[in-house]
Parts: sequence; C-alpha cells; structure tokens
Amino acid sequence: MSGSKVLAIILGGGQGSRLHPLTQTRSKPAVPIAGKYRLVDIPISNCINSGIKRMFVLTQFNSASLNRHIKNTYHFSFFSSAFVDVLAAEQTPGNKGWFQGTADAVRQSMHHFKRIDYDYMLILSGDQLYQMDFNYMLKAHKKSKAAISIATIPVNAKDATEFGILKTNDKNEITSFIEKPAAELLPDWTSNVSGEMQSEGRNYLASMGIYIFNRELLEELMEDPSTNDFGGEIIPQSIEKVKVVSHQFEGYWTDIGNIDSFFEANLGLADDFPKFDLYSRKKRIYTRARMLPTTKVSGTNLNKTVIAEGCIINAAKIEHCVIGIRSKIDTESTVINTYMMGSDYYQPLEEILDANIVSMGIGKRCFIKNAILDKNCCIGDDVRINGGKHLENVDTDSYAIKEGIVVIKKGAIIPNSFTLQ
Repeated sequence: MSGSKVLAIILGGGQGSRLHPLTQTRSKPAVPIAGKYRLVDIPISNCINSGIKRMFVLTQFNSASLNRHIKNTYHFSFFSSAFVDVLAAEQTPGNKGWFQGTADAVRQSMHHFKRIDYDYMLILSGDQLYQMDFNYMLKAHKKSKAAISIATIPVNAKDATEFGILKTNDKNEITSFIEKPAAELLPDWTSNVSGEMQSEGRNYLASMGIYIFNRELLEELMEDPSTNDFGGEIIPQSIEKVKVVSHQFEGYWTDIGNIDSFFEANLGLADDFPKFDLYSRKKRIYTRARMLPTTKVSGTNLNKTVIAEGCIINAAKIEHCVIGIRSKIDTESTVINTYMMGSDYYQPLEEILDANIVSMGIGKRCFIKNAILDKNCCIGDDVRINGGKHLENVDTDSYAIKEGIVVIKKGAIIPNSFTLQ
C-alpha cells in the first residue's frame, strides 16, 4: 500500500465461549488451525501480503500463549517500522473495566494508536478464515472518497439470517443495515451483486466485520463512550451521517464462531481442492518457523489427509483428517474425519516405553471418528470414540461433545479401553 499510511487492528474477540473448550486455556486468536498455524496468523498474513506491516492485536482473555506465539513468530528488520504488538485490556486511571465490545476495545487502546502516523485504520477480526488483498479495498475507499468502507460478502437467504445485512444503492453506498434479519424481511434487503453471485442465489450483502476508517472520523467517533460495538452501533449510526461504502468480496470466507464451523473449516483443508488455498505463492500464510524433523509414516493407508511436520505415524488407516505437528499415532489404529492438533513437545523415550504411562498421541488399536483432539492429548490403547449426532452435548473434565463433535481437551488423558459411541 505504497503512499498510504495504514494501521491494522486485529480484534481478538471476547471470551470465545462458543469455541469452548478450545478457548479454555487460550484466547480465540491463539487456537491452532490447519495442523501448524494459529487463527491470528490468518489476518496477520493477509496484512503482510497486502504490504501492511504495522499491526496491533487486541485481546483480554488468556492472552499468554498468544503473546508467546506473536513474539516468537513476527520479527521484522531493525531498520523498518514494521511491528505486530499485542495489547491486552489494561486498567488505566481513566478506565477500570474490561473491553465492552469491538469499538470499546479500540477506544480503550486509542492512546497507543494516536502516537502512530497513519491516515487509515483497517479493523479486522481475529477468528476468520480467508485470503484477501486489502489494497483493492483501500483503493476503492480512496477513489469513492468514503469515510468508512465495509467488506461485504454475498450470501444466500438461508445464511443471511445469521449476519448483519447491508443494503446498497447503485454507487455501492450503504443506505441501511439490519442485524440478523428474520426470513420474512429478506425480500426488501437484496443488493446489486455480480451475475455469478445471482446465479448462486447470493443476493444479500453480509458484513464481514472488516472495516476501513479515515483517521479523523475514527478519533471523533471514539470520543463518544456510549457506543461499544462497531457492527451493532457505530456502523448503523454512521450510515445516516457519513459516506459508508461496501467493498464486495467473492472469495472464500468463513467466520469461525463455533466448534461446528471450526471443525468444518479445518477438515475442508483435506479435500481434493480446498476452498482455502494454503499452497498459494502470492497469498501464503505465515506462522512460527519450527526446526522439526520430517514426518515418518509406516504401514498406513492414507486418504484425503493433511499431515504437518514432525509426526510419527504407524496407524492402519487415516481418512479425511488434519494431523498436527509432532503427532504420534500407534499401530492398528483408525482415525476418520478428525482434527488432531498435535503436541507442543516430544515425550522422553522412557515415558513412551513405560507401560504405566499413557503417552501423548493415539495408542494402539484405537478407533477415532468425528473428533477434535486438542494439543498434548494422551489417548490410551483400545480406545473407541465414535462422534456423531447420536451423542448428546456434554462437558466433562477430559472431553466435551458439541453438535456430535467430540472434543478431547488439551492435555487430557484418556485411559485404555475407554469407549464413547
């Protein structure tokens, strides 16, 4: 974005209760995805690929692992002004409370931003999966002389009821906004979309939670302490007062708000032609560089499976799975439709060989299906976990079941012969 001074703010979100138990010990942006990345790597990588290299990540819950990941990952030259900094909610003489919403998070951190030379603020969410060049959005923002630009994605009638829907005129200016409209209201909320989107029945423009604000306007808006949220308050109020423009995006985008969408987004990476392209040279996703050995596979029937580095796999069969870093799967085990996050470290050999210890990874003769195994799980021998809609929602010390997906909690020890089916 040469010639444009852009500051990016990545919102870490609230407590992440809908992603529980994955957010039990970590903030939402720190949740591992695709076997080797963290959710926060997505917006940061999109910024780097767009030439934006000054970023703040705002967070307030369980931010220790997020801090560590960003500190270990994003190093820029001493001679550049680039940075990725984490700002956790902090008590100040003027404010004793937590962030009350997306706008309040930016407001409480404004004293940090005011010290920086920027013309435009790009506001992003920390829990979405997409690849986007923000240069196009900024170019359109400047050309239209907008005060605020909102990235929108065309959606169908079924999905429209789950989003904030915007209505535009023929100049792409947003004229009205409605949050999660009822199905019977939808006929009045169609907007101009491309012929391809129309043919797919995607006639409604949903806000992606990605905004560009002119600095002067943003600072003015942040002086009003009565508004806490961008989507629910600031955007609807601004439409009547300033020029707010829609920037349509037609690529892959998914909001990872709950366990179901998280599971689907990760397993989608194992498809023949994934909608989210990790192999793109122009849109590469960055993460922490680890000095891990290659993965070793022996006697395993593999089908539609993504395997990260540093794994030791002796399973009988792995099908439609994402297997994370340092994963260990023992002989005669079958793993289907599962996201295994892997491990943070390798266990010493004496622990692995000790028959009294359930070692990390998946043991012998196991059957695991429709599950998420969080980091550092220890699954014993002869364990049978068969997730599906037949299972009721439950939350225990070692696992939770949500919408039929079995989530084994971080560091949980599942004993030999445990059965859940």
